[in-house]
Amino acid sequence: MTNPPRPRKRPLQAGTPANNARALDEIDIARCATIAYSSEDTDNPVEHVLDGNSGPGATRWMSAHSDAVEQIVLEFDEPQTISRLVYEVEEAIRERTQEVRIEVSEDEGRTYRQILVQEYNFSPRGTTYQREEQRLNVEKVTHLRLTIVPNKNGSGTASLTALRLFA
Repeated sequence: MTNPPRPRKRPLQAGTPANNARALDEIDIARCATIAYSSEDTDNPVEHVLDGNSGPGATRWMSAHSDAVEQIVLEFDEPQTISRLVYEVEEAIRERTQEVRIEVSEDEGRTYRQILVQEYNFSPRGTTYQREEQRLNVEKVTHLRLTIVPNKNGSGTASLTALRLFA
C-alpha cells in the first residue's frame, strides 16, 4: 500500500494578498479623501486604519490622550455613495466600554446626520477584538465623521484598527 501524496502547504503571512485584497467595490479612502483627526499617538498614527492590516494584533490608530472624546473625519474629494462600512477595534489592556458614532454630511461638513451608534465592552479576560460591518444606503456623502468615546465605562484611549468603505 502506498502513501497518498502529501499536499504542499505554507502558512499565510500577514500582509499577503489573501488578507489585504481590495474588493472591487471598495472605496480607496487614501486616494479620494483627506483624513482630519483630533489627535494621534506618534507610534499609532491615523493612517494605520487604512494600511490594509486587520484582525487581532494589527496596527491601529490611537489617540494621543486617555479618556478624551476623539474624532476622525473623512473629507471626500468628490461626493461618495456608501453602501457598506467595516471597522475594527481592539483593546487588550483595560476593561472599558467604547462608543463609536458615525455621521455623514452631504453639504461639505456644515451639517451631519447620525447613521450609527455602537458600544463595545472590552475585558482583558474576555472580549478584546470587535469587527463591525454595517449596511448603509447613503449617497452624495462629502464627509464621514467617526466620534469615539473611549471611556463610557472605565478608562481608556480611543482606537481603531481598520476602516473600510464600499460603494
